[in-house]
Amino acid sequence: MILQAAILLVGFLVLIKGADWLVSGASSLARKYNVSDLAIGLTIVAFGTSAPELVVNVFAAIKGHQDIAFGNVIGSNNFNLFMILGIAALISPLKVQSSTVSREIPLSFFAILLLFFLANNFFLSDNTALSRIDGLILLILFGSFLFYVYRQLKVDPEVKFETQRQYSTLKIWGLILAGLAGLIIGGRLVVDSAIKIATAWGISEKVIGLTIVAAGTSLPELATSVVAAVKKNNDIAVGNIIGSNIFNIFLILGASSLIRPLPYDRGFNGDMYFLAFGTLALFAMMFTGNRKKLDRWEAAILLGLFVLHTARLVAR
Repeated sequence: MILQAAILLVGFLVLIKGADWLVSGASSLARKYNVSDLAIGLTIVAFGTSAPELVVNVFAAIKGHQDIAFGNVIGSNNFNLFMILGIAALISPLKVQSSTVSREIPLSFFAILLLFFLANNFFLSDNTALSRIDGLILLILFGSFLFYVYRQLKVDPEVKFETQRQYSTLKIWGLILAGLAGLIIGGRLVVDSAIKIATAWGISEKVIGLTIVAAGTSLPELATSVVAAVKKNNDIAVGNIIGSNIFNIFLILGASSLIRPLPYDRGFNGDMYFLAFGTLALFAMMFTGNRKKLDRWEAAILLGLFVLHTARLVAR
């Protein structure tokens, strides 16, 4: 048991370092082409910080552990929305761009609703699962989201880029490749050890996925958003979270179910309701107090709700 816990920890560390290298290389490459902070947050940083979830889900799908796959994505999105945004806004109240309020947050809510109906198959059959056709639908929507972001790739004249070291092209690609390798190795270690720990402790893979695996794969989002909040770079802090949540549903579950259809346990519906509620609450918070700003008191509410939800998960 101690060995498996150590392997899980090593897996998370390798995942995080791999994601860090990938983000460093990809962000440096993007800045060479004068891409805006918001676009980097919604695409490169979000993709890089979601890479641990993607790799873990791919391995979980291949091995037929669908509860880890669903738990990882739903749990990660809840962790992102409540825990990470809460911590970031406590550090520094987050001013949110109009486009994020009017388009990205509603799109994130739409993604949750779509996943809910696709996975539950309310109108088609009693066989709840995310099929390959469902996965294809999600991936098509992911492509549409990327097209939307592509249209945002105009540098905002009000955005000031911080000065940072410029890497050579060779080092950029070295970081990207090393990051991908770290993600693959770390992802396999995490999935294998999580399965063994769940079996040894008598805990369901669903709970392991929603808590330990989800929190571990979300650590890159936590680090990225906290650093961005400290540096007052609100576009990265908020864009990273909203972009990651959209990526998680459209890309990660889309790719996972395309690899192998994922049977869905309706026990996840309560966690989906919580995620949908949190997304609507975040949207409402943009119109209370300081408009289009996540204040510290609102961040405290998000954190409190997450603590209560996690306690419910552990107790059930």
